[in-house]
Parts: sequence; C-alpha cells; structure tokens
Amino acid sequence: MSNRLTELLSQRQWLLADGATGTNFFAAGLQTGDAPEMWNVEQPEKVRELQQAFVDAGSDIILTNTFGGTRNRLKLHKAQDRVREINLAAAEISCSVARSADREVIVAGSMGPTGDLFIPLGELSMEDGIAAFTEQAEALAAGGVDVLWIETISAIEEMQAAVTAAATTGLPIVCTFSFDTNGRTMMGVTPGQVATLMQGLPITPIGYGGNCGVGAAELVAAITNMSETAQPGDVLIAKSNCGIPEYVDGAIRYNGTPELMAEYVRTVADAGARIIGGCCGTSPDHLRSMRNALDNHVKGDKPDLATIIARLGQISTGAEEQNRVGPLGENPSKQAASRGRRRGRDPKRKAADDGSFPGGA
Repeated sequence: MSNRLTELLSQRQWLLADGATGTNFFAAGLQTGDAPEMWNVEQPEKVRELQQAFVDAGSDIILTNTFGGTRNRLKLHKAQDRVREINLAAAEISCSVARSADREVIVAGSMGPTGDLFIPLGELSMEDGIAAFTEQAEALAAGGVDVLWIETISAIEEMQAAVTAAATTGLPIVCTFSFDTNGRTMMGVTPGQVATLMQGLPITPIGYGGNCGVGAAELVAAITNMSETAQPGDVLIAKSNCGIPEYVDGAIRYNGTPELMAEYVRTVADAGARIIGGCCGTSPDHLRSMRNALDNHVKGDKPDLATIIARLGQISTGAEEQNRVGPLGENPSKQAASRGRRRGRDPKRKAADDGSFPGGA
C-alpha cells in the first residue's frame, strides 16, 4: 500500500526521526509529575515550538506528543475522558508544523504502552487493551497523522493489542520495542525475536525496531542482532536515548554529546537501520549533528560487538548473548512471569509515577 512514509523511504537511503518530547519539555517548564500530553491543550504553543525545532534541525519524521495518550495513562492525571480531545489536538499541531515545511515531513502518531500488565501477569484483558489503543488510534487518524507509531513496547500481548487497534484505521504502522534488561525487553523479548514477531502479524508493520533503552551502544547491538532475522527489504528503526541517564541534582540527565549521537547514527546505519532518531535526552542540537552525520555517511560494513563498544561504550553481558538469536519459541512474556510480577509495570509508567520521568520520550 502506497503511503507518504514508504514513498519517502523509496527516495532516501535513510530518514531522520525526531528527538525527545518529555525531557525537552522539562527545559521549557514542564514540572515533575505533570503529563506532557496535557500541553497539547493547555500550552499548544510550546508543543508547536518543539516540533518546529525538530523540523528545523532536519527531522524527516516528527512524533505527536501522545506517548501517554491512552485512557489508562491519562487516568493518572484524571483526564481519561479527554482521550480524543488530547490526541486530536496533538495530531493537528504536528500536522500544521509538517505541512508548512518546505520539504516532505512525515507525522507519526505516537502510541506508547498503557502502563498496565496484561492477563495473566496483570488485570488488563486483551479486549480492554485493544479498546484503549483503538480510542487513541482513531483520534490520531482523525487529526491527520500519516502513520501510527507504536513505541517502547515490552510485551508481546501489548504489541498485538496496539497493532490490532491501529490496523482498524487503515493507516500504516510501525512498532518499536525497548530493550533495557540485559539485552531483552522487560518482558523477555529479544531483538532477534522481533523480526519473527513482526513477520507473523496479520498486518505487517512497514517498519520495526527499537527505541529508548539504556544507551546508544545497547540499541545498536539490538539492531545488529535484529538484522540477522530480518527479511530482505525490512525497514529497521533505531531511536536511541541520548547516552546514559544520570541522576544529577534531583533530576535525570543524559550524558550523550552531539558527537556521540553522530557516531551512533553512522554505526546504526551500518548495522542496518533506515529510520534513525533519538529518544530520551535528545535535543534539537543533537539532531542537527545527527542530520549532518547522516547526510555525509557512506554505508560501511555491519559493526561487530567490538566495533560497537569501541565507538559507543560498553554494553551488558546479556546484550552480547543475544547475538544471532533464532526464531521465536515460547512466548517470552510467559518466561518473564516472575519478573513481571516482581516489577509490576513498565519502567516509564513507574518513573512517571515517582516523578523521575515525564511520561514521554
């Protein structure tokens, strides 16, 4: 099916996605514990300003400010009955910025995790999960987004619910997982299994990959491993955090420099990613450096682990062990049952609740 994203991919070797939402909003005045999504209706000019900064820095794709836009997440801020209003406003802001650009810019409707565990690890049923994602997806589609961007997924069940819901809109879909627990997602999915999962869906996403996590080196390793089970023509996506998070003066800071993020871009492009951006901590300044690196890069050999470590820093032992993981066997979410019960909910939901993370990228 022809769409704006696939058409742009047919014209370019690589596309640059945008950077962080929530962590950039902190610099603009967002208070700890507040929901970035509320700014779509309360301070739309600040949302528009950040989106414009991403475009000015060279982004080909901008994500809507709707990471926590399901009723499950908005319930934390007593806004569960404002799902359509908030998501529609976010989509309209992003579309107005993109359509006024002097080049093609794709608007992706961000759909983050609900923050709840699915049965049997938690209380969220598949039916309720699909309903929550459908409500959000329909609002984003009504607002004019070009693609639905399912991100920071940890569990197979949540991915299935989100994809099922997104497919009802008829829009193209992409899906990215967050690898943050020794080379796996919190619920046990490995990078090598993601391609198999995507290829087995009734509706195949036009792109898939990883975002967030614990740093550029870990994500590049994940993409390298993922490429081993990818099919020819698969579009891999990498949206790494800007370095490693550090707790400084009561707040989370990311230690990645523009130079580090430029090296990340070159390395992950060689690893096989075609859509490359930044997640937590990535500013417009970082994106300008990433744009320059991408525009001047000549694709090289796929990096091995030693190359990744030399360029971007150490990775966990678990991430090393994921090299060339085979086809998916038993559902990793079931394998991770004890881990899920112990941790209870996704890391961004927990951090949002305790004030250390703003609820977006």
